[in-house]
Amino acid sequence: MKKILLVEDDKHIVELLSIHLNDFETRLTCCTNGRDGLKEATTKSFDLIVLDINLPGLDGLEVCKAIRAKNNTTPIIMLTARAEEIDKVLGLELGADDYLTKPFSLREFMARVKALLRRSKMTAEIRGDTTRQIQYGELKIDVAKRKVTILEDRVYLTPKEFDLLVLLATHPGKTYSRARLLSLVWGYDFEGYENTVNAHVNRLRGKIEKDIAKPTYILTTWGVGYRFNDELT
Repeated sequence: MKKILLVEDDKHIVELLSIHLNDFETRLTCCTNGRDGLKEATTKSFDLIVLDINLPGLDGLEVCKAIRAKNNTTPIIMLTARAEEIDKVLGLELGADDYLTKPFSLREFMARVKALLRRSKMTAEIRGDTTRQIQYGELKIDVAKRKVTILEDRVYLTPKEFDLLVLLATHPGKTYSRARLLSLVWGYDFEGYENTVNAHVNRLRGKIEKDIAKPTYILTTWGVGYRFNDELT
């Protein structure tokens, strides 16, 4: 039985999501403010966190940031009534795995929940041997510590950016289609979200490449997807 933490102050949404999540055979813990949600998230183990942005006490963005600061990689879905793109980008940059704007359909919500829960089954292929340290030239990846450095300078990646980099770097030269990356890193088995992959690759390149127009590490296989440069030593 999967354990899910729901941090939401709207009683109607809590009741609605609780019914559907309980039908999905999950063990649900609910909090109605950010401080309680952060305490639960950092002192107990969960398979998924559903986190509203507009929370009393401590907003969802701060909660997300604090969770990730403790190297907690539990998947997070953020909920918000705001539709501004900047909120979505900020939430993803702080480490959220997915994002839904209210009002959302229950079918869409449950699809996202199932996708993120499935992702935990794929971590072996994404992360490989967690004791490994991977190095290509100036780029070094400590898989166990989830730490990336370039010339010993720390590069701060979101959980998805890190998983994406490790997956590609542990299989140099292998081209992954956007759909396959979406399935492995995000857990999505349905089409329509390939742009999510493109956006994360672009942000990842912006952090590790000297020239994103002429990338050294993550290369594009035109018409197919992406691969890690297998000519590096």
